[in-house]
Amino acid sequence: MTRNQRAVPHSPLLDPDALQSAEQLGVQARSIVEGCLAGQHRTPAGGFAGEFVQHREYVPGDDLRHLDWKVFARRDRYHVRQYAQETNCEAHLVVDASPSMKYGSSALTKFSYTRTIAACLAYLLLLQRDAVTLRILETTLRAGSLPEIQKLCAALTTAQPRQTAAISTMLDEVALQVKRRGIVILVSDLLDDEENILRGIRHLRFNGHDVVVFHVLDPYELEFPFRGTVEFHGLEMQESISGRAVDIRRTYLAEFGDFLDRIRRGCEEQGCQYLRVRTDRKWADVLAAFLGVRLHRYG
Repeated sequence: MTRNQRAVPHSPLLDPDALQSAEQLGVQARSIVEGCLAGQHRTPAGGFAGEFVQHREYVPGDDLRHLDWKVFARRDRYHVRQYAQETNCEAHLVVDASPSMKYGSSALTKFSYTRTIAACLAYLLLLQRDAVTLRILETTLRAGSLPEIQKLCAALTTAQPRQTAAISTMLDEVALQVKRRGIVILVSDLLDDEENILRGIRHLRFNGHDVVVFHVLDPYELEFPFRGTVEFHGLEMQESISGRAVDIRRTYLAEFGDFLDRIRRGCEEQGCQYLRVRTDRKWADVLAAFLGVRLHRYG
């Protein structure tokens, strides 16, 4: 290497395979989102957390997504909904990449499922002209327009689950750093200290943020279908235990069921939208359920 030459630092985001994976994830997200929106009468106009101000009559050139079909049904005239925030809202997408997300009873791990859901949400938000900040591991990326979805997908495809900050710490950081009220979406298996997670959610709600929790779990975690003598290896603590599945199953299901109930109640008591998601459920169905609740709440 000559004096005038520089070593170019390697970046996983510049790797051809990573770029191809990011592009595939973006195409997949677009396909899922647009398929879901085709089945909706309208999207959650004005952003998920936008504040409705008034109606006005439609004029040529207005965004058709802002048409209010309820008003049309009553008055037989087209009106659009206006919101206080023209740029709609700031959305913060917090993605869990802790070691427990590596688990999968099939080829599809919780993390693989999660990053597709996260890409779909990012695409949907940007489609509505909401700014999106993705937080995953030590990476924080902001996208303000739909063409920038690619850099978010690149971060999602190159990230690998590993030991990192607790979920509650990530939520507290959003609450402390973000002054403008917006929507915070957490996608996680929530296998962390539940009291700290709920405290982090309370912190966000106290600051006026709208909070949505996608609780992603593998079917085997919910059903415990194991038989015979099984050895279980820990992903977080690197410990292992073995025993007869029949002796473990009843206690496990009871304790895990209690954990799920506490998390759900804790979210609902804070006014959060809580969605329990199995990784054997179609991505489009999960997104449609999410949209259905948002339309009911803000429609």
